[in-house]
Amino acid sequence: MHIAIIMDGNGRWASRRRLPRTAGHRAGAKAVDIAVESAVRHGVDTLTLYAFSAANWQRPGGEVNALFGLFRRYLLGQTQRCLEQSVRINVIGRRDRLSTELSKAIQSSEDATAHCTKMLLRIAVDYSAQHSIVAASDCASHGTADRQGFIERLAAIDHSVRPAPDVDLLIRTGGEKRLSDFLLWECAYAELYFTDCLWPDFDALAFSAALEEFSGRERRFGRIGATSVAESSHA
Repeated sequence: MHIAIIMDGNGRWASRRRLPRTAGHRAGAKAVDIAVESAVRHGVDTLTLYAFSAANWQRPGGEVNALFGLFRRYLLGQTQRCLEQSVRINVIGRRDRLSTELSKAIQSSEDATAHCTKMLLRIAVDYSAQHSIVAASDCASHGTADRQGFIERLAAIDHSVRPAPDVDLLIRTGGEKRLSDFLLWECAYAELYFTDCLWPDFDALAFSAALEEFSGRERRFGRIGATSVAESSHA
């Protein structure tokens, strides 16, 4: 099962408490730990988290630097935890605009957890689905490619360690109801779950509630007859 999460609401969480936005991002990092542990406990195969979109470069420079600093510290501090849970780390998205220090931290975490098999944790950083699809299409235009070939090119462009399965469940916190340029190809038949819960408050119970709601849905994949989550080979 592949779950993807748009982690929205850190800034609003902080502002409601009259704290700087960076405090919200720090609280959001703790929620990431909970989400990873919950996903492992529920037997999720792949978890993809939207940490920093290509559009987020438009934010104030101080906030961007704080986000990247927090992400680097997260990788340095959590790699051992992922090893203990047999979670493989993979950062997807562009890397040409990241600092040398962050790029090294990413590579170190990916190398250290490369042998882990219980779950693949993909963290999207400087990511844009539109950019990835256009780049993969440009590569395909120089030769023939079937659907699988295109998927493999897309994975290579995103620095994905392997082509990820289609997303089964997309969760977005924070009350917004849009995809925000996240995994547009992989979410073609994803079930969407929107919650008003701000990301720092998205705990293990909230994660379980999302999975429980998902388990009761019927998935059609374009067919006339309904298909339950339990019966579907995609879940």
